[in-house]
This record gives sequence, C-alpha cells and structure tokens, in this order.
Amino acid sequence: MKFVSYQTAHFAPLRPGWILSDRWVVDMELSLYWGREEGIVDISPTLFPKTMYQVLQRWDLWLPMIRTIDTLMRERMANWGAQAEPGEQAHQFLGPLLHSADTVHLGPPVQPSTFRDFYAFEEHVRNARARRGLDVVPEWYEFPVFYFSNPNALLGPGEPVRRPPYTTMLDYELETACVLGKGGIDVSPEEAESMIAGYMILNDWSARDVQRAEMKVGLGPAKGKDFATSLGPWLVTPDELEPYRIGDRYDLEMTATVNGEVYSKGNLKDIYFTFPQMISRASQGVRLEPGELIGSGTVGSGCILELGPETHPWLQVGDTVMLTITGLGSLSNTVVE
Repeated sequence: MKFVSYQTAHFAPLRPGWILSDRWVVDMELSLYWGREEGIVDISPTLFPKTMYQVLQRWDLWLPMIRTIDTLMRERMANWGAQAEPGEQAHQFLGPLLHSADTVHLGPPVQPSTFRDFYAFEEHVRNARARRGLDVVPEWYEFPVFYFSNPNALLGPGEPVRRPPYTTMLDYELETACVLGKGGIDVSPEEAESMIAGYMILNDWSARDVQRAEMKVGLGPAKGKDFATSLGPWLVTPDELEPYRIGDRYDLEMTATVNGEVYSKGNLKDIYFTFPQMISRASQGVRLEPGELIGSGTVGSGCILELGPETHPWLQVGDTVMLTITGLGSLSNTVVE
C-alpha cells in the first residue's frame, strides 16, 4: 500500500490517507467510519487516528484494518463499475471518502518524532571525502553512523525549497528513507526488519559551504543541513517492494534530474549497511519508537558535491530537482529565494 498525508485546501491540516488504483486518495478517517457501517471496524470513532504519526503508533492495529477496507472498496468499486451509467465516477459511489489524486496537495507522508540520517553508501563516502583530500577511515566499515537532522523542516512533493540566505553552494542529496511502525531497544538486524512500516524518497538539501566550515570544528553538520528535507511522495509498505528484493537488499534504481537533465544515477542495492543494520545500531542502549525516521544517506554520485560543481553547478533559484526511485515514485521541488 501507499500511504499519504494530504490536504484539500491551503492551510488545512494534513489528513492521513492512501492511494487507491493510482487515481484516488482515500481519506483514512472517513474510511474507518465507512468500515463501521460495513461491520468490519468495531473501534470507537474517538480513537480514529487524525495523522499518519498516530497511525504509526498502532501500526499493528490500523494496517490490517486498512487493508481489509481497501480490499472491500476495490470489490465494491469493481461491482459498481459493471453497473455504472456512462460518465459516472467512483467518487459518486464512495462520496467524500475519495479525492481525485490530482486535486489534493500531498505533504510529507509522516511528521516523525525524530530524524536520523545515516552515511551508508561506500561510494558516496569515498567520493565526498576524496573531494576534501581524505581517505575513508577504517571505522566507517565497523558500524553505521548517523547524525540527527531537523524533523520540523520537512517538505512534501511540489513544495518550494527556500534557499538559505547564508549559502552560495546549495546541493541536493538522493536518498531513501524508512519510517518505523514498531519500537524496540537493543534489537538485532533480523528483529529490525519487522519494525519498518514503509519506505520513501528523501532529499537531504545541503548548504555545502556552511557544512564544510562546521565539520572542520569536529561537530556537525548543523546549519548546513537543518533548513529543509523533502520527503515523499508516499509511504510504501515493504510488501510492495518484494518483487525487487535481492537477498537482504532491494534492486531499486535511483535517479536525480535538475531542470530535466539527468545528474545522478545509483541503486539502493549498492548500500553497504542495510536499513535493518542501521536500525539495529540506532537501537543500541536507547528505545526507538514508532514514527521515527531513518535516512540512508546519499547514494553514490547522488549529489553535486560528488559530481563536481565544475561540471554540475550548485543549485540556483528557479532550479527544479526531481528524485525518482523504482517502486517509490518521484519527488520534485523547486528552489526559491
């Protein structure tokens, strides 16, 4: 399934939902009311989740229920379609439960409580450090490392990215992310696999001049990273990615374009540390909770820093960056002043 957070009007609160038949956004709260009427939901409406974060807090409860509703909706729509009059639309059958996907605005699929971004692709580490005249340190191969980024600076698909006034070296980063649907402490990688609710595309916007100065101090990144992160367009459940699985990895092509020109190409299968390994590391000595966000770090060649600003200029106002990952969709944002 593909879960979303959406709004039908500017400044309206984001509501949880999911994509139906690649054409519709189903309102989750209203679908639960519908499920009560159909006799497949026996939970009080006072407990219905209002946000995707709330859904993730009881993922084991809501996911099976939503799957049942989704299946019944598809069956009813198929039966209705065979009897529908010419010109009738599905939303006339399911009413306010459905919105045409092109009439709503998608925000970040989830507003996480925390955001850990890892550094898990060897090619990216090697290329980025080579730009600074450095080798990959042996410790990098011993365990996955991360930094905490800003969970309050997330943007959804199509939302403008404001260029910070303090940078002239704005960059994108082509990443994958997962969000947790279950908590745990001191978990093994095998246990961590079952904690993943789903995957998304992540763009870790970066101010390279500021980041470089901060990291010379030996701490950071801080202001070089905390101003914007794009996330979306959907939260894709792991079962949808099973056709792409190769062992403990996924064969997902990753591409970044700037103003329609291909800049970066990579593949998630080339990741050195898997998401379960990253989650396991993050859980050592501390309890992880549902709704926490885990970023993969940049895929090899997945940013201007690696490609070289000599041939791929730093981003300017008006530039549109689109990230595309097999099975996860496309995420596009335009830089503004």
